[in-house]
Amino acid sequence: MEFRILGTVAVATETGELPLGPAKRSGLLAMLLVRPNSVVRVEQLIAALWEDEPPLHAKAVLQSHVSRLRALLTAHDAEMYGVRLATQGSAYALQLPETLLDAHRFEELVALARLQHRPADTVQMLREALALWQGPALTGTVRSAPLEAAALALEELRIASVEGLAEAYGQLGEHARAAAVLRPESVAHPLRESLAAALVLALGRSGRQSDALDHYHRTRRLLADELGVDPGPVLAGAYRTILGTPSVQAPPQAAFASQPRASQISVQAQGSAGPVGTSAPSRPVPDEPVGGTGQPGPSLSPALSPSPEPAVPPDAGTGAPSALDSASDPEPGNGTASGPAIHPGPEDSVAPTPVHTPTQSPTPNLLPRLPRGFSGREAELGALGQVLSGDDAPVCLLTGPAGVGKTALAVHWAHRRHARRDRFPDGVLFADLRGFSDTTAPETPTVLREFLLALGVPAPRIPETTAARGALYRSLAAGRRLLVVLDNARTSAQVRPLLPGGDHCATLITSRDRLGGLIASDAATPVPLHPLPPGDAAGLLAAVLGDERVSAEPAAVERLAGLCDGLPLALRVTAARLAERPSGTLEAMAGELADEQRRLSLLDIEDTGVSAALRLTVRHLPAPAAELFGLIGLHTGSDLDRYTAAALTGTTPDEADAALGRLAAAHLVAESAGGRRTPHDLVRLYARTLAPEPTAEPLGRLLDHYLRTTLDAAAAAHPESRPCCTLPADIRPPVAVREFPDRAAALDWYEAECSGLEGAVAAAAGAGLHDRAWRIALLLWPVILLRVGDGWVPLLEQCLASAEHEDDPDAQSRARALLGWVLHEEGRDDEALVHLEQAPGLAARAGDVTSEAIACVNLAVALNGTGAHDRAGLLLSRAVTLSVQAQHPPTEALALHHLARHCLDTGAHEAALSHAVRALDMTSPDEAARRVLLQTAGGEALVALGRPDEAADLLGQALRTAEAEGYEDGAAAARKALEGLPADR
Repeated sequence: MEFRILGTVAVATETGELPLGPAKRSGLLAMLLVRPNSVVRVEQLIAALWEDEPPLHAKAVLQSHVSRLRALLTAHDAEMYGVRLATQGSAYALQLPETLLDAHRFEELVALARLQHRPADTVQMLREALALWQGPALTGTVRSAPLEAAALALEELRIASVEGLAEAYGQLGEHARAAAVLRPESVAHPLRESLAAALVLALGRSGRQSDALDHYHRTRRLLADELGVDPGPVLAGAYRTILGTPSVQAPPQAAFASQPRASQISVQAQGSAGPVGTSAPSRPVPDEPVGGTGQPGPSLSPALSPSPEPAVPPDAGTGAPSALDSASDPEPGNGTASGPAIHPGPEDSVAPTPVHTPTQSPTPNLLPRLPRGFSGREAELGALGQVLSGDDAPVCLLTGPAGVGKTALAVHWAHRRHARRDRFPDGVLFADLRGFSDTTAPETPTVLREFLLALGVPAPRIPETTAARGALYRSLAAGRRLLVVLDNARTSAQVRPLLPGGDHCATLITSRDRLGGLIASDAATPVPLHPLPPGDAAGLLAAVLGDERVSAEPAAVERLAGLCDGLPLALRVTAARLAERPSGTLEAMAGELADEQRRLSLLDIEDTGVSAALRLTVRHLPAPAAELFGLIGLHTGSDLDRYTAAALTGTTPDEADAALGRLAAAHLVAESAGGRRTPHDLVRLYARTLAPEPTAEPLGRLLDHYLRTTLDAAAAAHPESRPCCTLPADIRPPVAVREFPDRAAALDWYEAECSGLEGAVAAAAGAGLHDRAWRIALLLWPVILLRVGDGWVPLLEQCLASAEHEDDPDAQSRARALLGWVLHEEGRDDEALVHLEQAPGLAARAGDVTSEAIACVNLAVALNGTGAHDRAGLLLSRAVTLSVQAQHPPTEALALHHLARHCLDTGAHEAALSHAVRALDMTSPDEAARRVLLQTAGGEALVALGRPDEAADLLGQALRTAEAEGYEDGAAAARKALEGLPADR
């Protein structure tokens, strides 16, 4: 319910305005509202409702209107809002919370505007105040002197506020806007010299000097014609300013906040002793007579004046009545439900109620209790102390992932500093903004209300609007040394209205988001909070389990810290579970947590745990980032880049990169080298719970992305080789294609994506996509060659199983050839030969001559290792013949290289040299590793043939190339051969 007198008199409810009835009833309500919570005598009401001689039955008519108005209010649940129309002897009083009255809120905002230190805040307050006006005050009532006087008094307040708004615009340098708000008022009140002077200055300062001079002269003529007077000193001074300074940089008018004020409207807080007293203004305003009485017009109310001392107007003893007092002059001493109504007479005046000064308020401490079991974090505590020690209103932003202990650290530090009473002697404010919570985040007005109450502002004096509360909060904080802790913020916009004013306050914010906007707009200093190191983790566990139990298993403690990602939340849940098992060991708990299928459930206890914390973080992500996070569970590797993310989401790399950026800002993924993003283990496990079925479209897009990219990477790493497979007919078209400028870029990509590619093979096979599984596995051959000892057998066994499932003989041949070669390199020749013996026949069946040649080479190498040299030699010779038939020099060079090694092993040194030289001639300089091997083989043959000088030259080339390329095995082989040369060659 809202009562309006700044325009048409009305009572507004949620369902619309109440039907007040005739104008006299509206006039009755208006008379009661201009004196809220005060008695108004029947005689005064009759005088206001009948301008001429009232009828004999006027009192009965008045009582009828009162009864109908009371019934109307009662029917619309007025008492629920604290509204009651009371009868007190021969008088009436409308009792209500004055915040329901628009005139009260208007004057409250104007009073707050005077408190502001920044013109921008003053503008905000006054614009909000003036927006409450919906037309001339008290419209819709009967015409009578008391009501017209009250309306004129309200109008005076409005005009003075407009002048104040224009002044604040001028202080901001926005003179054109000042002129815009002044012009309609000057037109409506052409004889008001203060308006005319302000408009002249605003026009001149906005570059419209001719308009300024024109307005001055029109006003001068009007004053002469209407009143027979010349312009007063204010208007004349504005004129001289325009004429004397072409650049129009004259000093501003007297500051709006420092103008003398005297209250004319009774608008004060509910529960006070009565309406604020009235007094004559301390400065005459000769521009315009009020109500024909000859009294000066009223200025703004000091109801919320910042002065801590009583403000007694210098002429309070004159007894000059205000316009409103002359209209309704209740007798003193008539009590109301909220206290006696005291009105000043010639012998006394009522001072305005002071808002609040620092000396009047208690020292607030809104911090929650000190967190128990806090451990470590000395470096971070020191960082907070350093950032928040300055006198330049520092803002510190403590960020980190869910469960990392941001709130505990902030509260611990704040308690420690508050206890010392040195840096923040005026107290600590704390608010949980619940940015990532199951419960609704508190509205900004609610938080500001709690802060204002803590700072000593009485509840009735707290403004209604958010802007007004914020302005009062900043004003009160400006003179204090306060620490403000804003916990669990979600956005920068949520935080900004709660930043205190003044240079001596400090603000500590915690958030799961990086809040980059706050860093940019308010110079916030970020302090990232990382997972606990093992030492601090041990301290946290010991706080719950005791030092003896924890120190007995140091290795298990370190393992638990790793399995919990160093998150205090996860460690506390683990400690709680161990506390329930006094005979259990830490190592046993680590064993349970090592099971990825159970880890998340073990790290949740009742309504607390890692899953709950991550759920709240993900809930507040924007849609693209939330979608990507849900799909990260399908990702088969430990990290991902923008191209992989784009494949998962079906978007462009730029769009995917933006989503990854939001996940990084929310500390759900960590940034690593090369633009890659890595989710922590617990985050990755939680994402898996959100992922769709593995047969879903996102997994297919991921596999096809890997398939295309590995094919391109293999071609870039070994441009001389032929593709080991073709793309499936149903492969999805790529959203974007990664390009590899050279061999190094391709190998770097293989290195970065290796775990993801291995996982992709398993995921494809698990989803029944065997045609993708064997292809991706085979396309890993460049990295398998470089890192043959890295345990590739399980991957290649899956590759073979998928090839057999697809009944593809060429795929089976290549899988067996590669698997057999890896087994041979691991010294498992018997197992290797099982596969290698079948590979050539499968390739021949598929009609792939090149594949058959490679299979023969791999089989021969393994046979050489078992001593079957004759058969190995035959196979290598056949491999050379097949590669020539296939017209594929790289495969021919491969076969010749191994044939040369075979000849060295069997003593055919001339043949070995011939094969090595022939292979070198067809190997490009880009194939550094192959050339090193061939040069080494040729050098060894030359040594055996007694040609040491030539051998030294060739082996030297091999060593230099190997060292330049970082090919350590090749360098070692060349160095060993050089060391075998005779010293006296």
